[in-house]
Amino acid sequence: MAKQRRNIAFSLSFLDIMACGFGAVTLLFLILRHNATEVETPDPRLASEVDLLQEDIRQAESEKTELLNSLEKLQLELVTAQGASNRVITDLKQQEESIQSDPKDDLAKLRRQVEQLEEQTAQMEEADFGDKVREFLGEGNRQYLTGLKLGGERVMILVDGSASMLADTVVNAVRRRNMDDSDKKQSPKWQWTLRTVEWLLAQLPPSSRFQVYMFNTSAIPALPGSEGEWLDAADSLALEQVVKGVRQYSPGDGTSLINAISAINAFEDKPDNLYILTDGLPTQGSSAPKKYMVSGKQRRNFFSDAIGKLPQGIPVNTILFPMEGDPEAAALFWQLGVTTQGAFIAPSRDWP
Repeated sequence: MAKQRRNIAFSLSFLDIMACGFGAVTLLFLILRHNATEVETPDPRLASEVDLLQEDIRQAESEKTELLNSLEKLQLELVTAQGASNRVITDLKQQEESIQSDPKDDLAKLRRQVEQLEEQTAQMEEADFGDKVREFLGEGNRQYLTGLKLGGERVMILVDGSASMLADTVVNAVRRRNMDDSDKKQSPKWQWTLRTVEWLLAQLPPSSRFQVYMFNTSAIPALPGSEGEWLDAADSLALEQVVKGVRQYSPGDGTSLINAISAINAFEDKPDNLYILTDGLPTQGSSAPKKYMVSGKQRRNFFSDAIGKLPQGIPVNTILFPMEGDPEAAALFWQLGVTTQGAFIAPSRDWP
């Protein structure tokens, strides 16, 4: 007899359907869960608070920088104040020591200082060739015994700047007189004169004062604007300006010694030593002569009139450069040197 088949409530087909449905639900759940995006809406109040906090941070950084700068400034002021305090303390100690010291010791110290200054001054006044106010080096650094004493408190140097200072002969002087100023200044005789002026300035004592005047028919200072003024020999700038002024001068015209001496008389303090650099007797007086040619007698008279205007007691030193046609010049200038206790030299062509 055949077995009766039992009726099962959950068959295989039903289980498959249930499993598929459960899997679909699970898959749908997973898909919807992973793709979901949450959109967060910012809170305006929190953003404002963040901005305020960031502004507070920036302000705090700025205040920190200012405080650091103020601290550095205070430290610098503290160091300065400490230095000033130390100086004040040192000054007070010195004052206390000076108060407690013996006045006789202070007086002796001052006397020693005065003696030292006097010794230094004497050394400057008695300086030898190696201690001059201006350096001058001739060929081979030669020096000659000339008898010229470049001393005194006020030294006047008169430099003849007439046309005759351009050459040794009348013909050559007239020829060079018509040249350009630049060619005139390069004349050998005039260059010789310029070297002599520089040598004289180099021998001045540092403690003296001086002046250099250029003269032909009139007299002017080598340094423009210094009329009637004595210059300090220790002033190197003034010395260089005078040398520059002498070198820029262009010789020309005649010779008026009386006008040059009149310029000396314009000084309130008269010189105590006078040097004349020339090549002969003057060719005119205070004004131009009526005739073109001047005789020897007239030139002697012009010389005598000029010497008569010289202040009394001034030694006159003459450096006479060569010039033809004036034989009496050497004798008269030599006699002037003897009378005034000055000197007279006729230098060689390689001097100074």
